[in-house]
Amino acid sequence: MLRKRVIPIVLLDGFSVLKTIQFKQRRNLGSPVTVVRTYNTRNVDELILLDIDASKQGRAIDKFTIQDLARECFMPLTVGGGISTLGDIEDLLKKGADKVAINSVALSRPSFINEAAKVFGSQCIVHSIDVVEDGSDFAVFSNGQVCTESNFFDLIKQSEDLGAGELLINNVTRDGCMQGGNRYLAELVSSTVRIPVIYAGGISSASDVATVASTSVSGVGVSSLFHFTDTTPDLCRKAMAAANIPVR
Repeated sequence: MLRKRVIPIVLLDGFSVLKTIQFKQRRNLGSPVTVVRTYNTRNVDELILLDIDASKQGRAIDKFTIQDLARECFMPLTVGGGISTLGDIEDLLKKGADKVAINSVALSRPSFINEAAKVFGSQCIVHSIDVVEDGSDFAVFSNGQVCTESNFFDLIKQSEDLGAGELLINNVTRDGCMQGGNRYLAELVSSTVRIPVIYAGGISSASDVATVASTSVSGVGVSSLFHFTDTTPDLCRKAMAAANIPVR
């Protein structure tokens, strides 16, 4: 059985770390180098860095920032934000990224997933999808609003068919709230596709990580819990192990 991952997610607004609540309220948390160094000491499985302003500002995540962070980073690194060309991906991989997360361009031009997978391999292409809860249903969220022209489940199946190697599901409704992840959503997505799925959004405790990880997901993305509490990745792994979940 594959061992499951606990993955810190670090958000950037260009050059500083921040944390959002439902992708709206922001709190600045300082230097990304400091954050990366902290996670190095905590022996995390891998790290995800996402520049949440890049697409809105018509740019890709800064490759030189990634170069600086990759030098400090002793774990696999996934980066995303404003990636829209094969050149963007090539630059980021050359600067030290192991995988790239694409989001907006995959909605406007789905074929880009296939183009990127053919050139760089599916293993390094992560499709990051933002989703909001609507009762027991789910909708794609993009540029601050529900994307009515995209069906969430059609999108994840299409992503797999086009060659994405992994899905990152960001639950906007629970983002930053630390009131519990949506186990139902995690299971629904991970049982629908064959590729690995990372669930992120609302994680409230080490035991909550274990609850979400008990589904078919490959990993659990965590942000606020690590930024604002004493909970560590190691405590999460211990909670998973206690629940008989195979953990790295």
